Amino acid sequence: MRWPAVKSGGLGVVAMTYVAVDYLRILSPTWHERLQPVLWSLLALVAVTRIPFYRHWSAEFRAAIFFLASMIFMLSALLFEACTVRFVTVVLGLNWHNGRPPLPDTGQWLLLALNEKLPEAVVEILRAHIIGLHHYLMLFIMLAFSVLFESVKAPGLGLGARYMFTMAVGRLLRAVTFASTILPSARPWCASSRYSIPGHPHRWAQKYYVPYASDANAIRQVIEWDIAYDYRPDWGSMSFLIDFLRPNTSEGSSWYSLLKKAGGGCNDLVYSGHMFVAVLTAMAWMEAYGGFSSVLIWLLVMHSAQREVRERHHYSVDCVVAIYVGILLWKMTGFIWSAKGGTGDSRLTKLGKIQGRLLQAAKDSDMDEVRELLKDVELGNQESPKQGPSKVMWLFASGTIFFSLTIVILAFTWTSDG
Repeated sequence: MRWPAVKSGGLGVVAMTYVAVDYLRILSPTWHERLQPVLWSLLALVAVTRIPFYRHWSAEFRAAIFFLASMIFMLSALLFEACTVRFVTVVLGLNWHNGRPPLPDTGQWLLLALNEKLPEAVVEILRAHIIGLHHYLMLFIMLAFSVLFESVKAPGLGLGARYMFTMAVGRLLRAVTFASTILPSARPWCASSRYSIPGHPHRWAQKYYVPYASDANAIRQVIEWDIAYDYRPDWGSMSFLIDFLRPNTSEGSSWYSLLKKAGGGCNDLVYSGHMFVAVLTAMAWMEAYGGFSSVLIWLLVMHSAQREVRERHHYSVDCVVAIYVGILLWKMTGFIWSAKGGTGDSRLTKLGKIQGRLLQAAKDSDMDEVRELLKDVELGNQESPKQGPSKVMWLFASGTIFFSLTIVILAFTWTSDG
């Protein structure tokens, strides 16, 4: 895998500074409360001050429609995934969760063996909560905003559209994967501590799942407790979800509130959603920016993977699959935005359009005209520095920045659990 050349060190330094400052929440909570708001405010202020000097608003405008379409697609995929997570959690009932031991995980055995061999300081580093899901989201947001500083190829909305589109496809594939075969959680106590769900299985499981269809005691329990399943709240047009989500009286009367409580579920969900987001961020950073900071982000991804296994959030297979699926999906969506070849292609297109005028200017020995034409080719699709943005572009620019900052806030508020 070839690493792109370093464009500048500033963005990488800012990214690592953000991770380091946020890690102060563990080392020194007092300093964390002081420095984190200052850093966030400074980053937002610097981004806003770059708006008048940004020359690619026309490219951003062209990418805006696909950006919004990708966002709607991603939100729909996340909603489908949330419904699927809830379904695989409740379909077999709480008794099934409590009675199923975790699957054997050789990756976890290896990490436990290394705890006995490695120095204690190294083990403590491996256990440390250095980076989480919201960090990877913030790192990508910083990457997308860096188009304002010419650190990343424009348009930033194109990069964002590719990220969200790839995430949506990956989330749909993930939901289909873990719904195909229900696997026991690596944390057997999870369901009983997080959910208030019926202890008996859904009637589908009662009919088709072998232990319930052949065990006389299980069938007797189903007959005795089946009345508990009769609770059916009034969800209006969303009532078709009742059979999938199995609501309980203690969980409220809103289907949306119930899905918000689903979190990451309690079954093993192949593959890891946290790791998938981390890999997408690392791939976007490597392609768009590159350099030593990309290596550091990949090291953080590896650290996150071993910690997911170490803390029993996932089996090793979930992290391994998330890594190669994330890499492959990112490679397949290069048609949306790519840091490679775009500049050369646009120059060739521009050169083809002015070829006749360029030849005529050369025949007339008009070197001033030749220089002006070549200057136009060099600028490509950039806005002319002599011509300021129109009022429409100023309005679009202001709306884009406001909308993006709002998305940043919502991302940290709504995605804390993945």
